[in-house]
Amino acid sequence: MQINQHKMKIGIVVNSSWNIYNFRIGLVKAFLQNHEVIAIAPDDGYRKSLEEMGCKFEPVPMECKGTNPINDALLIKRLVSAYRKHKLDVVLHYTIKPNIYGTIAAQLLKIPSVNNVTGLGTVFLREGISSKIAQYLYRFTFRFPQTVFFQNQDDKQLFVNKNLIKESIARLLPGSGIDTTHFVPKKTNLSISKQKNKKEFTFLLIARVLYDKGIAEYADAIRLLRSKGINARFQLLGKIDETKGLGIPEKQIKEWEKEGLLKYLGTTSDVRPLISNADCVVLPSYREGTPRTLLEAACLGKPIITTDVPGCRETVIHNFNGYLCEVKNAYDLADKMQRMISLDKETLNEMGVNSRWLAETKFDHQIVIKRYTEVLDKVQIEESRKNIPVNNFGKMRSKVKQRQLKEKRHMLPFEKENKDLKSKITNAVLVKS
Repeated sequence: MQINQHKMKIGIVVNSSWNIYNFRIGLVKAFLQNHEVIAIAPDDGYRKSLEEMGCKFEPVPMECKGTNPINDALLIKRLVSAYRKHKLDVVLHYTIKPNIYGTIAAQLLKIPSVNNVTGLGTVFLREGISSKIAQYLYRFTFRFPQTVFFQNQDDKQLFVNKNLIKESIARLLPGSGIDTTHFVPKKTNLSISKQKNKKEFTFLLIARVLYDKGIAEYADAIRLLRSKGINARFQLLGKIDETKGLGIPEKQIKEWEKEGLLKYLGTTSDVRPLISNADCVVLPSYREGTPRTLLEAACLGKPIITTDVPGCRETVIHNFNGYLCEVKNAYDLADKMQRMISLDKETLNEMGVNSRWLAETKFDHQIVIKRYTEVLDKVQIEESRKNIPVNNFGKMRSKVKQRQLKEKRHMLPFEKENKDLKSKITNAVLVKS
C-alpha cells in the first residue's frame, strides 16, 4: 500500500484483540508499511503479538453484549480518551459496540471514521426491545462515518431499507478477506485420497457453540443419518459460550458425545490441520456477515455445505463447490450431507478445486486492502483540503490519481477474470446438471 503525503495514525477498534490478530492481520500489515497503527481493544491475550508486528496497543475494556447505559457512556469516555491520546487521523471500527460508540467518540473529536458491519448478530434475528434499541443507535450514529462496509448485499440492503444508513456511504466487501498464501491446500488435499473408502468420511463444523450457528440442527441431522446406518465422523470445533441462553450448554455437548453423534474438538489457534483432515466443512447458521470459517475451508480446497441465508450463500454455489440447504431444517441438512458422502472422489475433488478458485477470485484479502486504501486516500485528501493551499492540494490529488491508475493497471488481470466469473460458474453448473 503506497501512501500520499504524510504518515497517518490509524486506529483499529474491535471488541477483541484476538479478532484484530486473527481477522485483520493482512490489513494491519499493509497499513504498517506506510502508517502508524494503533490497535484499540480489550487486552485478551494478543497485545504482545500485535506489538511485535509493529502496532501500538491501547487497552480499552468493553462488553461484547448488553445495553447498560452507564457502561456504554463509560465506553464512549474511554474511546474519546484513547483517540485523543494518540491523535488519530482516522478510526476504523468493527463489531457492534465500536461501530456505535466508537463512531460517537470519533464524531465528538471530529475524527473521520470508517465502519465495518461484520454481521447483524442476534439482535436482528429476534425482534424485541434489544433489536429496536440497536436499530435506533445505528440510525443515529451511522450519519457520521465517511464509509460503512458490509460483508454481503442482504445486510447492506436491510440497513438501507430500514433507513439506518444512506445508500451513498454503504459499500460491499468480500468478508474480512482471506490470505490465500497462508491457507494453502496440500496437493493431497485438493484431491480426495484414493484411500477414501478405507476411512470414514469426515464432516467438520467450526463455529462458536451457539444455537444460531445451527449446531442443534447439525446434531439432529447426524441422528437421522445414524438411523439410516450411515457411518461417518462428525466433528465440532469452537468455543462454548453459555451466556444469556444463546449458547448451547456444555452438558448438552457431552450428551451428544455420549450418544455417539459427534466429537467435540474444543478450540485451536490453527484450524488448518483440522480442515485439511476433513472431507467437507458444514455451517448450518441462521445468518452471517461472511463466515470466516467457510472462507478458510474454501481456501483449503474443501467442499462446503451451508444454509441458503445471507452471508452463507455468498460462499457456496450450489452443485459447484458444495450444497446449500434450508435454514433450521435438519432433514434437508441430513439429505445434503448424505448426498456429499455418496459423491465419487472425482466429483469431490472438483468441488474442492472450485472452492479454492472462488477463494482466490472473490475473497482474497488483497481486495479488502485495496478498497480500504481507496477510502483512506479519500479521507486524507479531504482532511488535507482544510489545511493546505489550493495549488498544493491539486498536486496531491494528481499524485493520488497517478498511483490509483498504476494500481488499476496492476489489477486488470484480476478484474478481467472476475468479470467472467458469473458466466464461468453458470457454464459449470449447466454442465453438471
